[in-house]
Amino acid sequence: MSPASPAARTVATGVQGGVRRLRRWLRRPLTSLHLILGVFGLLTLFGLVMVLSASSVATGGSSYSVFTRQVMFCGIGLVLFYIGMRIPPGRLRAMAPVLLIVGLVGLVAVLIPGIGAVRGGARSWFALGPVSLQPSEMVKIALTLWGAHVLVARRAVMHRWKHALNPVVPVTLVVFTLLVLQPDLGMTVSIGIVMLALLYFGGAPVKLLALIAGGGLAGAVLLGLTAGYRVSRITAFLSPATADPLGPAYQATQALYALADGGLFGVGLGQGRAKWDYLPNAHNDFIFAIIGEELGLVGAFAVLALFATLAYTGMRIAARNVDPWLRIVVATSTAGLVIQASINIGYVVGLLPVTGLQLPLISSGGTSLVVTMFLFGLITNAARHEPEAIAALRKDGQGRVAKLLRLPLPQPYRAPGPASRWAAR
Repeated sequence: MSPASPAARTVATGVQGGVRRLRRWLRRPLTSLHLILGVFGLLTLFGLVMVLSASSVATGGSSYSVFTRQVMFCGIGLVLFYIGMRIPPGRLRAMAPVLLIVGLVGLVAVLIPGIGAVRGGARSWFALGPVSLQPSEMVKIALTLWGAHVLVARRAVMHRWKHALNPVVPVTLVVFTLLVLQPDLGMTVSIGIVMLALLYFGGAPVKLLALIAGGGLAGAVLLGLTAGYRVSRITAFLSPATADPLGPAYQATQALYALADGGLFGVGLGQGRAKWDYLPNAHNDFIFAIIGEELGLVGAFAVLALFATLAYTGMRIAARNVDPWLRIVVATSTAGLVIQASINIGYVVGLLPVTGLQLPLISSGGTSLVVTMFLFGLITNAARHEPEAIAALRKDGQGRVAKLLRLPLPQPYRAPGPASRWAAR
C-alpha cells in the first residue's frame, strides 16, 4: 500500500482534533444547558420564519394575521418557558395532581355545547374571542407530571403488573374516552405516546408495554374505521396508486409534489407555490412540505438534525439527573416531542397515514406552541439541576443573562424520607 498523502494526513489529523475538542466540550458541566437552549432558540426562530412564509399568501384578511397570532402566542410561550425554567422541581411535582384534575375538568367542559367550540369537525376548543385554547394539550403536560410522580413512588414494585398499570393506565383511559368523544384521534395518539413513555421510563415490564402498545394500535385502527373521512385517509395511504388524487389523497399528494419541487437547495424562501391554495394547512400540519419546497433537502435535513439533537440532549439530561421524578419527566417529554415530530414528518413524506399532529415549535398553533415552550422550560430547568451543573453554577456563579432573569441557584436533590415516600403512595 502506498503511504497516505500529506493532504490526507492533514485531513485525518484535523478530524481527530475536532473529535477530541467535541468530546472535551461534551464533558463540560453546562453543555446540556447550552445544547437545549440552542435547540430551543433555533427551532423557535425557524418556526416563526416558516409560518410567515407559509401563511403570507392568505387570500382573506391581512397577509400577516397568522404570523401575528403566532408571535403573540410565542410571547406567551416565552413567559411560560421562563416559569418552567425557574420553578423548583419539588414545587412543580406537588402541583401535579391539581393540574391533572383541572385538565380533566377542562376536557369535560369542552364537550358541553355553548362552552366548547367545534373546529375541524372536533369539539376540542375553548373560543375566547379571536383566541382558541385546546385543553387536551395542557392535559398532556399534567399527565406527564402526575404520572412521573406516581411511578417514582411505586418504582420498587413496578415489576408487578398490577402496580405498573394502576393508576396511570386507568386515568389515561378516562382521558382517551373524553378525547374520542370530541373526537380527536391525533391527540389520542399523542396521549398514548406519553402513557407508553411514562411506563417505559418508569420501569414497567417490557411484555406489559408490548401488550399495551398492541392494544393501543388495535384501538387506533378501530377508531380510524369508525369515521368515513378516516377510512378514506387510511385507504388512500394503503393504496396510493388507486386513490383519487383530487379526493382523500389530495393533501398527501400535494405535499409530495412540494417536496419534489424543492430538490437539493429549494426554490427559495418565500418562493414556494404549494402554499397558494394547492396544499391545505400549509402553515400548520404540512409545514414540513413547505420547508422541503423552499429550502430543499438541506432545509429538511436541518430540521431533522435539530430534532435528533433534541433527542440526544433530552436523554442526556435525563440520564445525568439524580432526581428520579425529573428523569422520568424529561425523558417522557423528550420522547413525546421527538415522536410527534417523527409522525408529522412521516405522514408528510408519505410513510404514515395523515393524523393531524403538528410539528413542535414549527407548525402554526397557539396552545401547542405555548405548551411545547413550557416543556422546553422544564427540560432546561432539569439541565440546570444536573449535579455537575449545580456544582459549576455554585462555584463559578451564574452568567449575566441568568442574573438578569433572576434565576435562583439550583438546589441539590435530596431524597425524601420514609414518611414522604409513604405519603406519595
